[in-house]
Amino acid sequence: MVARAVGLHVNPEGGVPKHPRDHLVINQSGCVGDKQLDTRHHGGPQRAVCLLLTSVLEHLQAEGHPIRPGTTGENLLVDGLEPDALSVGARITVGEVVLEVTGDAPPCKTIRASFEGGSFRELSHRQRQGHTRWYARVLVEGTVYLHDPVSLQ
Repeated sequence: MVARAVGLHVNPEGGVPKHPRDHLVINQSGCVGDKQLDTRHHGGPQRAVCLLLTSVLEHLQAEGHPIRPGTTGENLLVDGLEPDALSVGARITVGEVVLEVTGDAPPCKTIRASFEGGSFRELSHRQRQGHTRWYARVLVEGTVYLHDPVSLQ
C-alpha cells in the first residue's frame, strides 16, 4: 500500500476544527491560510505543519471517541503509515514538499470535544508511544494536493 495524503486542513480564523481543502501551499512558516491562536505552543518554523496518521485516528474512533479529520488541529492526515513509523528526525516527502518531524504535538483542552468524556490525553505520545499528532518543519516548500503520495526518507 502506498501512503497518501487523505486530509488537508486549515482554519483561517485559528483553532479547531480545521477545514478540509483540496490542496495546501506550504512554506517555512506553515500552511498558507492557517492561523495559530496560541503561538506559544503552536506554529513557527519548528512546528510549521501538524500531522496525524489515519491509523491513530481510526484506533481512537474504534475506542468510541468522536474524533474526525481536522478536529484535532492537524494540517495533514496521512493514510498508509503505522503509529511507529514516525519519530523525531524522520523526513517525509508529500508530493513536492519535504518535512522533518521535530516533535510530538502535546494535546490540550481545545481538542477535548474530539474525545469521549473530554479525555484529550488519549492523543498523548507520553501515554501511548506514537499515538499522537506530530509537528514538522519544512525542508522543501511547495504545494500538497489531496491524495499525493507520502514517503519516508
